Amino acid sequence: MDSSLRVKICGLRRFTDVSCAVAAGVHYIGFNFFRRSSRYVTPKQTFEITRELPHQVVKVGLFVDAENSTIDDTLQIVQLDALQLHGSESPQYVQDVRDRYELPVIKAIGLASIEDLAILDEYVTVADQILLDAKHPFNGSRPGGNGVPFDWTLISEFHWSVPWILAGGLTADNLVEAVRITGARQVDLASGVESAPGIKDGELMKAFMHVARQIQV
Repeated sequence: MDSSLRVKICGLRRFTDVSCAVAAGVHYIGFNFFRRSSRYVTPKQTFEITRELPHQVVKVGLFVDAENSTIDDTLQIVQLDALQLHGSESPQYVQDVRDRYELPVIKAIGLASIEDLAILDEYVTVADQILLDAKHPFNGSRPGGNGVPFDWTLISEFHWSVPWILAGGLTADNLVEAVRITGARQVDLASGVESAPGIKDGELMKAFMHVARQIQV
């Protein structure tokens, strides 16, 4: 059984970036369908850049408080393997999305303090996975993907009944420490392997995956 750290790179917008990520050995690739994000990509663009994506790489579509019609329209154009909900979606909405699309659902939760952990109990019974990200300090228009870590010690003693993913400000330089403190078996990043918002850097992706492959979880 593969015991290496599983990596999700999110916010890819170009074919060259997808190719580099696959060559580097990522497990999940995320496509951001939130229009106000600098990493936004259209369903048509996503279809074009994933035509030859190996089947073992999981394609994840990121949505923020999306209407069913938005997800419907996206799935009519591009085939996704999982849906990531990165807004203020309720537990009932998460359950409804799972039932409607029959796809695994990853629910993102923003953390800033120990009090934020209480909400996780409401989601672990309805989501297939949870993603722990830094909470936006002002609950503004960007609910995640801000390239900053939260206090990892907040979750160092916690365990959940579903798989979970650590996100928020991860880089090749802090990955080992992040995993040591949190016990994460999966990680998610975007800005940590970018040369500019929405533009991935092939060398940074290789460097990150080189570190990730050395970590046994």
